[in-house]
Amino acid sequence: MALTELDDATVRSMSIGAVFSDFVGKINSLDFHRKEDLLVTASEDDSVRLYDIANARLLKTTFHKKHGADRICFTHHPSSVICSSRHNLDTTGESLRYLSMYDNRCLRYFKGHKDRVVSLCMSPINDSFMSGSLDHSVRIWDLRVNACQGILRLRGRPTVAYDQQGLVFAVAMEGGAIKLFDSRSYDKGPFDTFLVGGDMAEVFDIKFSNDGKSMLLTTTNNNIYVLDAYGGEKQCGFSLEPSPNTTIEATFTPDGQYVVSGSGDGTLHAWNINKRAEVASWNSHIGVASCLKWAPRRVMFVAASSVLTFWIPNTAKSTGESGMEFDSHSQAEHISQ
Repeated sequence: MALTELDDATVRSMSIGAVFSDFVGKINSLDFHRKEDLLVTASEDDSVRLYDIANARLLKTTFHKKHGADRICFTHHPSSVICSSRHNLDTTGESLRYLSMYDNRCLRYFKGHKDRVVSLCMSPINDSFMSGSLDHSVRIWDLRVNACQGILRLRGRPTVAYDQQGLVFAVAMEGGAIKLFDSRSYDKGPFDTFLVGGDMAEVFDIKFSNDGKSMLLTTTNNNIYVLDAYGGEKQCGFSLEPSPNTTIEATFTPDGQYVVSGSGDGTLHAWNINKRAEVASWNSHIGVASCLKWAPRRVMFVAASSVLTFWIPNTAKSTGESGMEFDSHSQAEHISQ
C-alpha cells in the first residue's frame, strides 16, 4: 500500500503480513532504501539479506564469516550497502565495509575505529556517511575514498543521525547531551546543544522526522522522547518496559505524526504525537523487537528480533475481507491474525 495520510484507525489496523524466521541468531540492524522498495538486514549469523518489500520476497543472501555483520545502511545505490564488522577488528582494523550486493564484492574497506561501530548513517544528499563507535569517536567518511574525512572525539557511547535534508547532523553522547552540527562545517564545533532533562541514560538511537522539525530519541533504559529539532524542547515522552541486555528501537511514521516502538515485554506500541496519546498496542509475536523501522514510502513497518516481520494494514478488521496485499508467491510464511 502506497503511503497516504495516516490516521489512528489505519495505524490501529496494522498486523503481520509476512514472517521470515530462517535467521540463526538475532537481527542486529536493518534499513530501508530511501527511493526503492528494498530492505536490508544484518544479523548474528553473519548474513546480509536483501528483500523486496512490495512483495515480501527475499532477493539475496550473502554471508560474511570473516568480518560478521552488525550495523548496516543503504548507500544511494539500491544494491550497495555499508556494513560494520563484528569479528577480527583487532587484527584487520576493517571496521566498515562498502559492499555490493549485486556481485557479493567488497568495494572498499574503511579503517580507523578501534572498537565496535554502534551507530551508522548515510547522508541523504551526497556520498558522505558517519559512524559512531565504542572507541568514543564519530568518524565522517566519503564512499569514494578510504581515508577518514573527519573525527569527533566524545565521551560515552556516540549515536549519530543526519536530518532528512543532509544539512545538519546530530550526535548524542554521555549524560543525554545532543549536539547539532552543520554538516558542511562540523569542524567549527556544534551550533547547538540540547539536554534531555532529567534522563541521564545514554541515547541509543536518534532519528529525525522527514520534515526535519522533530527528533526521536531512544535511551538505553527504554525511554522515548520526541524533541523539537530547532529548540530542543521535549514535545512528549513515553516509558517502555525494561529489556535487560536488549535495546529497543522506535520509529517515526513518514508523516511525522506517529511514533511506533518495541518494548521489553514483547509488545509494540504506537502513539499519536499531537494528541500525546497511545493509539495502538500489539503483541509482537517475536519477543522483544530490537529493530523497528517504518518504510519511507509505504504504509508498512518491519519489526525484528531473531525473526523478521512485515506489518501492513489489515483491512479485514473493517471490511471482513483479507487485508494482505503481498504477492502470494512470496518466500515468506504468511500468517493472518
